[in-house]
Amino acid sequence: MNIKRAKEEIEHTVKAYLAKDALGEYAIPAIRQRPILLMGPPGIGKTQVMEQAARECGVALVAYTITHHTRQSAVGLPFIRQRNYGGRDVSVTEYTMSEIIASVYAKMETTGLKEGILFIDEINCVSETLAPTMLQFLQCKTFGNQAVPAGWVIVAAGNPPEYNKSVRDFDIVTLDRVRRMDIEPDLPVWKDYARAAHIHSAILSYLELHPQNFYQINADVDGTQFVTARGWEDLSNLLNTYESLGLQADEELIRQYIQHQKVAEDFSAYLDLYYKYRDDYGVEDILAGQAKPAAFARLLQAPFDEKLSLVSLILSGLETRFSASRRADAVADSCYAFLRETKKAFAEMPAELAQEPNCWAQLFGQMTADYEAGTQKKRTAGLLDKPTLEARLQTAKTLRGWEKELLRAAAPDADAAFKVLRTQFGTLSDARDTAQQTASAALEAAFDFMEQAFAESQEMVVFVTELTLSPAAHAFIAENGCERYFQYNKDLLLDHRKAALNQELEAEQRRHGML
Repeated sequence: MNIKRAKEEIEHTVKAYLAKDALGEYAIPAIRQRPILLMGPPGIGKTQVMEQAARECGVALVAYTITHHTRQSAVGLPFIRQRNYGGRDVSVTEYTMSEIIASVYAKMETTGLKEGILFIDEINCVSETLAPTMLQFLQCKTFGNQAVPAGWVIVAAGNPPEYNKSVRDFDIVTLDRVRRMDIEPDLPVWKDYARAAHIHSAILSYLELHPQNFYQINADVDGTQFVTARGWEDLSNLLNTYESLGLQADEELIRQYIQHQKVAEDFSAYLDLYYKYRDDYGVEDILAGQAKPAAFARLLQAPFDEKLSLVSLILSGLETRFSASRRADAVADSCYAFLRETKKAFAEMPAELAQEPNCWAQLFGQMTADYEAGTQKKRTAGLLDKPTLEARLQTAKTLRGWEKELLRAAAPDADAAFKVLRTQFGTLSDARDTAQQTASAALEAAFDFMEQAFAESQEMVVFVTELTLSPAAHAFIAENGCERYFQYNKDLLLDHRKAALNQELEAEQRRHGML
């Protein structure tokens, strides 16, 4: 199965295992809650899937790579305890709590979440001394003499033997007690994730042209060469940061992530061209509605991969504006909700405290501190995805700015204090409107260029399709509209689907000798 289906299965399993009956007992007894065993090649995204599943199910996550542990850290250290059996004092060997089990209890204390997922990676690559412990863990849900707490779902992951020489096979007794899921790389599924994760547009464009280079592991006389989904994502993070710093990655750096010589060379050459297209065509000018006449002339002779790269660059520029607009929306909405709570708190301020200097700013500051503490608690629990975390951090920063304005104003009463905050919110609302107008204007300018450069060609189909598939673009257009998007989405994509269906029908007829 692909990683998307595996994520759905994990989420469904967590919900099923944590479901309770009318008496408050788990509907599926712990002894019947089979651990999930994910088997798949390295770098495919198993750990990221666990983080997403835990966040979407609202539970905690404790993740361990078991190869980093010894038997003592997994099982616990032995110590001697005195016991009395049958009237005779004896010394008995016992064990301290496993570090892994202790981490589960620590996670419950720090997050306040009593249920969660215990994820053990590389479970079939442990040392000979630790192997029996892992079998006991899967079969009995214990580490040493310590059981995994109730309400914690066990998920383990491992690599097939062709990817790791230290892999150990599980016996039938163990396999009969787990739910095994075999996962394979799947580029279309990964691209869905990549769009939401804002993977660098050059990587997405390159893999659209060279899908065979998405995931490879090759072993020859020169050693093992590989490129994985994890490698592309980590490289994307670096490229985005480099761009913000005005730096450019070269082939030597790319090889540190894409550890496959030919793929690294190919992508490095493509990345150089990608940046060249950005500058030559003037993508920012296009999105500002000021496309250069030379751009249209060049496109007449450009090969398809150059045209596709340009479309990708335009989409990337739009994505940046859509994300900024959505983030401004989220911050404004959060601040508005916060102001409603503030107005209520101001009204409930005791009369004796209302006479204190700067009491309104102090109260607002304490409420902001509570908001920041709530953000940190959710962040520690892993319950915030990146966009949500960014919006909450920006909200807190905005509120701290408003607190300074309250201190500066030294408002004498609640009405005056709230007037200061209302003025600050008006400025924030104007900034939100500006971000929305900027994104809308760029989208219209992009359609102007696409219509003049490509009309209703394949490039327009790609452009509209990517707008449809992008979470940020889809959310922005759904809220703010775009007449030409809806028209092209209806006409072009319908025609595209009809053409695809006709091709499938013709191929099926040829197979049956009907044509």
